Amino acid sequence: MPEVKAVRTRFEHANPILNVANMARSLRYYVDVLGFSNAEWGGDDFTCVTRDGASIYLSEGDQGQPGTWVWLGVEDVEALHKEYSQRGATILQPPENFPWACEMKVGDPDGHVLRFGSDPKGDE
Repeated sequence: MPEVKAVRTRFEHANPILNVANMARSLRYYVDVLGFSNAEWGGDDFTCVTRDGASIYLSEGDQGQPGTWVWLGVEDVEALHKEYSQRGATILQPPENFPWACEMKVGDPDGHVLRFGSDPKGDE
């Protein structure tokens, strides 16, 4: 019997769905403070916010759990820290260098934690 080659579907990307208690409040934070853009098709209970290549779905009431952690790769986490500090973001942990990335943690109004990371610093 001839060997059958498995067909492997290519994954495109992964986008988290975060549960929010109040869509208007969350959108104000993600757009006005974190610099994301709201999808044109977004509604009162479900939308997608994007910034450059990162997308996060926000769902009011029925999907996801409070307190979810999301990792987002960025070009320069220290520059982002400066931007977010000036905009009033909830900085849970300033940039810290680890072997895998230089990361900071930012909280949102629903207790979700966004871990932003860029390449680790080689000199620390």
